[in-house]
Amino acid sequence: MANPGKTAHYKTLRVLGVPLDHGAGRRGVGMGPSAIRIAKLHDALARIGIRSIDDGDIHVDAPETQPTVNEKAKYLPLVTRVCKEVAEKVKACLDQYGFPLVIGGDHSIAIGTISGIAAHMHAKNPSTPPRLGLLWFDAHADINTPDTSPSGNIHGMPVACLLGKGPKELTSIGYEGPKLNPVNVAQIGLRDLDELEKKALRESGIHAYTMADIDRRGMATVVEEALTHAMRDTDMLHVSFDIDSLDPRVAPGTGTTKQGGLTYREAHLALEMVAESKMLTSMELVEVNPTLDYQNQTAELAVELIMSALGKRIL
Repeated sequence: MANPGKTAHYKTLRVLGVPLDHGAGRRGVGMGPSAIRIAKLHDALARIGIRSIDDGDIHVDAPETQPTVNEKAKYLPLVTRVCKEVAEKVKACLDQYGFPLVIGGDHSIAIGTISGIAAHMHAKNPSTPPRLGLLWFDAHADINTPDTSPSGNIHGMPVACLLGKGPKELTSIGYEGPKLNPVNVAQIGLRDLDELEKKALRESGIHAYTMADIDRRGMATVVEEALTHAMRDTDMLHVSFDIDSLDPRVAPGTGTTKQGGLTYREAHLALEMVAESKMLTSMELVEVNPTLDYQNQTAELAVELIMSALGKRIL
């Protein structure tokens, strides 16, 4: 494996594609898994010595064939079904000492990924809340609920759901109740927050790092501190990386762009530091939309970032 130490317990990295764009406000992100594979994900993994198995894509019905049902939580039944299947596959991967690499798809799939990790930990020790650390790279906090969301798009709700707030269909995936302890969650790259979301984030206990924090303090300091929070008294570390955390001049192929994001090197530095922690046990990368991209450059960048998180070094 590329990294000795804590990550070396896994036997095989397993790739799971989740071509879901029902949680987002525009189409196209469902083609993200294909774009990332076309960018030679598996060849890149092999070059850094990681054996990988591709488990293919979860089947997702086209939005045009599905009723919206609830304008406050659009496509809730379908998103629930997909996230349940993601959770089952992620748990099974971890149960077999694998490393799940989930590629999306919109960020609502994180409900499934993280619920699956928590279910794996819960099954081992049901009397103790999961000791899971989370680094969430995103321009958005994704901590809305159906009552606060201005759009009803579920990709703006996964953090709330994982804290136990949101539709019961989503908060009960894996098992009933919260999947995260907010003291072990750090969000990095925030720069586009709804007013009610700001209030929810301040009250949540999550460690939030905005782009202004990165500007003032530098990425290395921010990530070092975020890792300290995420790894304190935890047994596993998950990275959920939304490609819109980067500046759109670097990563144009995503549906919710916002100027002033992470630079190319800031993003790589952050994930290189994750690799150096030797704590990473799972990862997902989401919101690559090839219909908005130029010659698949955002998907190619996504592959590069995954490699940095998994241990690729400059020297």
